[in-house]
Amino acid sequence: MENREVARVLRETAQLLEIDGAMIGRYRSYERAAQLIDGLPESIEELAKDRKKLLDLPGVGDGLADHIQEILETGDYSLRKKLLKKYPETILHLLDLQSLGPKKVAHLWKTFKAGSVEQVEALARGGKLRDLEGFGEKSEENILKAIEVFKKSAGRFHIDVAEEEAERIVAHIGEFGKPVETVTPAGSLRRGKETVGDLDVLVTLAHGKHAPDAVDAIMAHILKFPGIDQTLARGENKVSFVLKSGLQVDVRILEKESYGAALLYFTGSKEHNVTLRGRANKMGYTLNEYALATLKGERPVARATEEEIYKKLELDYIPPELRENTGEIDAAAEHRLPHLIELSDIRGDLQMHTTASDGKNSIEEMALAAKELGYEYISLTDHSKAVTVANGLDEKRTLEQIKKIHAANAKHLGIRVLASSEVDVLKNGKLDLDDEVLAQLDIVLVSIHSYMNLERAEMTERILAAIENPYVQIFGHPTGRLLLHRDAYPYDMERVLDSAKKHGVIMECNASPERLDLKDTHLRMAKERGVKIVISTDAHTTGGLAAMRYGVLMARRGWIEKKDVINTLSTEKLLASLRPKPGAAHRSKHAAAASPGARGKAKKAGSK
Repeated sequence: MENREVARVLRETAQLLEIDGAMIGRYRSYERAAQLIDGLPESIEELAKDRKKLLDLPGVGDGLADHIQEILETGDYSLRKKLLKKYPETILHLLDLQSLGPKKVAHLWKTFKAGSVEQVEALARGGKLRDLEGFGEKSEENILKAIEVFKKSAGRFHIDVAEEEAERIVAHIGEFGKPVETVTPAGSLRRGKETVGDLDVLVTLAHGKHAPDAVDAIMAHILKFPGIDQTLARGENKVSFVLKSGLQVDVRILEKESYGAALLYFTGSKEHNVTLRGRANKMGYTLNEYALATLKGERPVARATEEEIYKKLELDYIPPELRENTGEIDAAAEHRLPHLIELSDIRGDLQMHTTASDGKNSIEEMALAAKELGYEYISLTDHSKAVTVANGLDEKRTLEQIKKIHAANAKHLGIRVLASSEVDVLKNGKLDLDDEVLAQLDIVLVSIHSYMNLERAEMTERILAAIENPYVQIFGHPTGRLLLHRDAYPYDMERVLDSAKKHGVIMECNASPERLDLKDTHLRMAKERGVKIVISTDAHTTGGLAAMRYGVLMARRGWIEKKDVINTLSTEKLLASLRPKPGAAHRSKHAAAASPGARGKAKKAGSK
């Protein structure tokens, strides 16, 4: 089993226990175990082969080790199964609704025996929740909005989940050996879409090995993949199945000669393909999944690679992330496609959390893990005090954290650790920490975690007030969306981006697969205005730092180039590029004294 599957069983056990009214310490222990396993860089299945290694994990005693072993051996957990005899499994879907937590779900079950999204929707539409204790008319309205999000999200998966499944399938097919030559995921996953509805996998065989017997043997091998829940279809060169996670997979076996045409077709998007086919027709060709061919006689003129097809259509090669029919074909014809940012361009990560707030690793552990990735710097952004659920830091604890960061830098870790904070933007647009404390931070990153149901105009004014604050340098996860769970809060993005440009505030592209915020269209709007971007992981564990690639994918979808992103700069240039805070010259002297070896960097940042 994958780590996330084990974590899911434990997390659902915790949720069911809370619904059932268990003591807080009991269900929290399962929550912590789920968080631990979700953030492990190693496979829990491999660790569990050595019980001592399992017991060495923080918070794992003999009892929890037994529970983990049971889940790995059976795929489920006896306590979870026992609770699901008392409650319908659909009750867990209610917890995917933004407006409902375990206590409210328990209240709905006790009052109405409502244990599914459909049942709760009927109650809300019938006006039966507004008078219920702990709910109200606004709560009823928010529940209906959350249900709409749930319906739109049904059958879709976060990109990291789809990628993980794709990697396992590719590895399994590759184990067949010859005549399999290539195994390539296509579709929306290849385009870097933030969520994936189904998975297309293309398999090519060596020349002369496309005989029916070979294809049958490969298909039989594919259907032995251990993650399959249900086989949907099996044809001459295609097999379709549903994984235990619910993700549908279509595997196609292709002639090697048509690989490029098939990859282009099955990568999509549909809209890109339609426009491309129209261009082909105007030029006297026909384009399908087999080849670019002449209209008369249907003689193939290009099919082996995507590059040769684009070239024949007099287009520069269009990266998969841009294929959404939003101007990329005209840009390719006019040789003005952007030179998209690469993961290798990233030199640091400017949002992450430590054990000071809700992270799972220390300052030094996060720094050393980032150093292993080749980074020059990181910025630690533990939450401010308003986020009590995340153990947010007040002014006193923030100052203590700054001292600890300076002490870590004094150990010469081989990477610069910048002192920052994820400072909450309060309902009135003010910041959650005093100016005196903000002045001592290397970077001030702000974000919103509360009052997300404000009307559009009020939310716009709130964000504009924060951007106008002279201490604000970066705006984190700017729309607050949680993919498949919560829509972005509404505001006037154009006014906000115009203000960000005016005041020199950088907008974040949050790389967490649950957020990927800003989205592609907003990133493109920012680029058009000259607003700079930072790509950050928002990591809460050392393993979370690897999510940077998803942020880069999203940035590429937004036509973002290396020059648009501040964390492609060296440490000195990064600090110099930030909006100068009031009293910057005085602070740069303080930073030089407090952070060994940073004197020159501080002077540059202060003299901007």
